[in-house]
Amino acid sequence: MKNYTITVNGNVYDVTVEEGAGSGVAPVAAAPAVKAPAAPVKKASAGAGSIKVEAGAAGKVLKINASVGQAVKKGDTVVTIESMKMEIPMVAPSDGTVASIDVAAGDSVEAGTCLATLN
Repeated sequence: MKNYTITVNGNVYDVTVEEGAGSGVAPVAAAPAVKAPAAPVKKASAGAGSIKVEAGAAGKVLKINASVGQAVKKGDTVVTIESMKMEIPMVAPSDGTVASIDVAAGDSVEAGTCLATLN
């Protein structure tokens, strides 16, 4: 038997395999997944607002649709993320002014990550 540590999409798995008779290597058992340490969260700017715009799903930041200081209405797209080959708009939960943008295009984010704040 051989033990391997495999990382898939940021999740770490400990896997044990044994050599099969004539059929190559066959998986025997997988240990429970161990969460990899979370990526460092970018600090919000000093003028960060109290209303958060959070990622609804894990994915990659595709586009920043709003800028700091811009007035937005409830439902306006602030950031667009790509998840499972779909573009998903992350919208303002209420009317306000964009206080901070806490991600950049190309960043990987987890569900619940704060993407921006509003005042």
